[in-house]
Amino acid sequence: MEESPRDEFDRSWQPRLWLTLGLLILIGAYLIAFVVGNDEEASVDFVFGEARTSLIWVILLSLLAGLLGGVLLSQLHRRRQRRNEARMETPSSMSEGDSKLNASRAEDPPPSPPA
Repeated sequence: MEESPRDEFDRSWQPRLWLTLGLLILIGAYLIAFVVGNDEEASVDFVFGEARTSLIWVILLSLLAGLLGGVLLSQLHRRRQRRNEARMETPSSMSEGDSKLNASRAEDPPPSPPA
């Protein structure tokens, strides 16, 4: 049985592929327009000096610095979380400790007052 061209097209049509390709083309066009729209010179004043560069480089370096700072802060937060979790007792060990404490209290009756 031979396939018709319509059946072959239906079998090989991949809408997700074409949607992804179209989205990548739109993102690429936006990035090119963004770079072209931000090509003016900008002055960046550092504490010990000043530099003149294209505005797009100022934007991209600020984005990179923010991304790097966010990753480092999240790693620091995760490390502190793990350290605090290691120090804290788990609820099961706390309840076992409470039951042992209550058992030891039940064995020793309180002293009676002198008469």
